[in-house]
Amino acid sequence: MDFFERQDKARKKTKWLVVYFVLAVATMIAVIYLAAIILFGSLSSQHQSRRYYANQEQPQFVLWNAQLFWEVALGTVAIILIGSSYKTIALASGGNAVSEMMGGRRVNQNTADPDEHKLLNVVEEMAIASGVPVPQVYVIDDENGINAFAAGHTISDATITVTGGCMKLLMRDELQGVIGHEFSHILNGDMRLNLRLIGIIFGILCLAVIGRVLLQSRSSDREKNPLPLLGLILLLIGYIGVFFGRLIQAAISRQREFLADASSVQFTRNPDGIVGALKKIGARGDNGSRLGHAHAEELSHMFFGNGISEPFIGLLATHPPIEERIRAVDPNFDGNFSSTAGIVHERPLEEVFKPTRPPMPNMLVGVLGAAEEPSVITSHSVLPNIGNPTPLHLKYAEQLRDQLPDTVKSAAREPLDAMALIYAMLLSPDGTTRATQLTELVRRVASPIQEKTAALFPDVSKIAAHVHLPIINLALGGLRQLSTEQYVQFSQTLHWLIESDGKIELFEFVLKKIILRHLEPQFNGPRKSVVQFYTIKPLVPDCVVVLSSLANVGSNDPAEMQHAFATGAPYLCAPDNADLLLLPHLECGIDQIDVALNRLAQAIPTIKKNLIEACIHVVGADGVILETEAELLRAIADTLDCPIPPFI
Repeated sequence: MDFFERQDKARKKTKWLVVYFVLAVATMIAVIYLAAIILFGSLSSQHQSRRYYANQEQPQFVLWNAQLFWEVALGTVAIILIGSSYKTIALASGGNAVSEMMGGRRVNQNTADPDEHKLLNVVEEMAIASGVPVPQVYVIDDENGINAFAAGHTISDATITVTGGCMKLLMRDELQGVIGHEFSHILNGDMRLNLRLIGIIFGILCLAVIGRVLLQSRSSDREKNPLPLLGLILLLIGYIGVFFGRLIQAAISRQREFLADASSVQFTRNPDGIVGALKKIGARGDNGSRLGHAHAEELSHMFFGNGISEPFIGLLATHPPIEERIRAVDPNFDGNFSSTAGIVHERPLEEVFKPTRPPMPNMLVGVLGAAEEPSVITSHSVLPNIGNPTPLHLKYAEQLRDQLPDTVKSAAREPLDAMALIYAMLLSPDGTTRATQLTELVRRVASPIQEKTAALFPDVSKIAAHVHLPIINLALGGLRQLSTEQYVQFSQTLHWLIESDGKIELFEFVLKKIILRHLEPQFNGPRKSVVQFYTIKPLVPDCVVVLSSLANVGSNDPAEMQHAFATGAPYLCAPDNADLLLLPHLECGIDQIDVALNRLAQAIPTIKKNLIEACIHVVGADGVILETEAELLRAIADTLDCPIPPFI
């Protein structure tokens, strides 16, 4: 499966989630109604028995009571929906809410702790190689088991959370295998499904939760307090919800764990990494990946390893057995964990920061400066790379991060310096225009930020254009730590700076859109993630705007522009009667592109795939895709939540 098929499969899983949910609710209603009818029927029989002895009438037991059924049904549905809505709203901010709910501590990007530094390096490398923003990283310090999870609605609000045991007990390659597994969940669309599942599970479990609370209630006169008895009944009935909750979690998550393991191996080219992590979990027995947090059961379907006690029924297990997962990667595994038991890693620093797999060639010739000849990318190599980073991309990311100027790397990790870094990237190369921009900038931002912007420009100006996206993805970590007031100032200044030289280039606009789009969930609440467009027909005008804009950027010759547009348009797979005509420059400007990309971001994966393929053929109509055109493609795909790894 390619990226779009995996995304579509995750989307369709939601339909099964609804089916399981309806089945669980219907079963709970039936059981509660049956219990109620027996209880009320018993009371009615006692009353009728008294009438029998008085009037010689036969007692009646009625199985169907429409009024009672609807009261039970509406009450049960109301409790479940209120519970699900409450949990869904509580997790609306995305990955941060989930990580903090589990007691996670956000790792400082400038940490001096070797283990935390190693963890951040691994996450940064994975993000650059995947073409996604660097997720925020959390550590659950008081959990000694080896476990991790990824959470978020989209790649914009994603977080990676690891336990203290995962961070400290695993070697770098093993940690890389675990993080690669979690990035698979990010890229495959599993995170949004998992968050929806948390809300549904909580609603189903609400009856058991209410029952547990009532069971523990106290009063001065216990004999006249019916709440504990009512709580016991609700708790027993609620365990039906627990059963269905675990069944839904298992049905959704188990097979996706095998897929994530395989993706991690494909990503890192190092099966020993993830196998080593799984063996260490197995060697520690029941506590290998166990979590003691109160919310662990709600999130059990999200964890790298099984975070709760093993169920009596294998059908309810959210994760395949460790032995099966290891054999899926290493068929020669003999089931013996003893070789990894009790190992304590006293690691020298060079081992902490460097991988142990065989070295790979240097791929960064000309990357941090202008290449002697422009890089050329073939059209057919673009689409297969989307959402499918390879070991070469990972090695590229390691080398790129290591060779970035220290001033750039440190600036990306500090909120105010990250603002200055973005401003420096957008300064004009013309000295006179740049001086005017810096003079005006000091009136818009604090003096230290303006001074930092000017100081960073010499280093930033030497960096090749296709390194701008990785730098932005690194800087987003620092920018997420801005206050709301600082974010408003930053977004306004960013808009002014792009327009300050009297022209807005498409690449500059798309970079701005990427930055603000990924920061929006942090400061303006989560983006609407519901798919609104299932067919391309209503989106044809938006697709035409994007393709026309790319054709206009690629050439000034009308014949060449028409040829480029005509080459890409058929790949949209639009209806035969669709109006696919090249638009003049004034009708496919920045404002039109902004609206078009916002609408296209709400399309199903198949439509996005066709659009990106059409874009590829527009910019590659002359047979090649230049480096600048390739980066524009990457930027447009990013706005559609379709990350393209770096071209190497």
